[in-house]
Amino acid sequence: MRIEMVIAVAAVLSLARSSPAQQTDTKGSQDHPLIPRYAGSSIIGYEAREYDELTLALGKSVADEEAKTFEYKLSKSQRVEGKLTRLLYAAPNGRSSLEVFRNYEASLTKAGFQPLFACADRECSFDGNASRFDNLIYGRARRFEHGTSSSQSAFTSAKEVRYLAARLTAPGKDVYASLMVAIETFDHFSDTFNHPLVLLEVVESKAMEANMVRVDAATMAKDIASTGRAVLYGIYFDTAKDVVKPESEPTLAEIGKLLMQDRTLKLYVVGHTDNVGGFDSNMDLSTRRANAVVAHLRTRYGVDATHLRPVGVGLVAPVASNASDDGRAKNRRVELVKQ
Repeated sequence: MRIEMVIAVAAVLSLARSSPAQQTDTKGSQDHPLIPRYAGSSIIGYEAREYDELTLALGKSVADEEAKTFEYKLSKSQRVEGKLTRLLYAAPNGRSSLEVFRNYEASLTKAGFQPLFACADRECSFDGNASRFDNLIYGRARRFEHGTSSSQSAFTSAKEVRYLAARLTAPGKDVYASLMVAIETFDHFSDTFNHPLVLLEVVESKAMEANMVRVDAATMAKDIASTGRAVLYGIYFDTAKDVVKPESEPTLAEIGKLLMQDRTLKLYVVGHTDNVGGFDSNMDLSTRRANAVVAHLRTRYGVDATHLRPVGVGLVAPVASNASDDGRAKNRRVELVKQ
């Protein structure tokens, strides 16, 4: 009996040594409520912020011909802002990136997401080298502050790279998802070596400006009379877009009311941006947005075309520091300036 017990214990110890240790999630981490994890995966990197930004890939990686040194950029992208959740999973060893990717793709579809862009391995880069692409999606600047040591070197030597960007339109907001799956071949960490890695980033868009005071026609008139301008935060656009969103209507209606009450008033409609995206792109964006506001006021409220002149000044007239989310939100605005 004693011999049999010794043999049994030895067998158990041998099995324990040969089996990989049970993986645990990074402290404080949790799955996103809309998108479940692949079975058997562990969270090795996690971030959740009430308001932040994410660059969503909508095209392959290409050479950046404007850069002073040889660099790469996304041929097309979209910057989205809102509540940001970032998750890095290590899926079970032995699973293919395709199997894991298809499972996530099915979960996103079930949740109501629509694809915006997808690519697989060689097709993700202009020259067939997928590392150009995955380095843009998970480069040094995007490493996790809270995660395992292996999370810092994730996708160092990735193969079978697959990517999907998708959007879910929900009441009052849009939800964006960025998904990258690849097999990690960097052998320094056992919990990621030969494992499929899953980088899932989700942004639930919302306008920070919604917390700012909406200005009525009387207040606009008072501000213009005393300072020569009225500052507005109730005109909304999607990130990098120039289409006026429906929730802007209350503020636009007040502008229309202001101009109907004083038919002699002439205004510059001035578009302002934060400093994200570069000088030229922001100057162009602010001009297009100012044009969109003027066009809306003319067609919807019958404002005299000669009384409005659109102007875009981009990022050159901030009212707060662009170093913080709150500051950037204050800088994204429309002003009515008396001519």
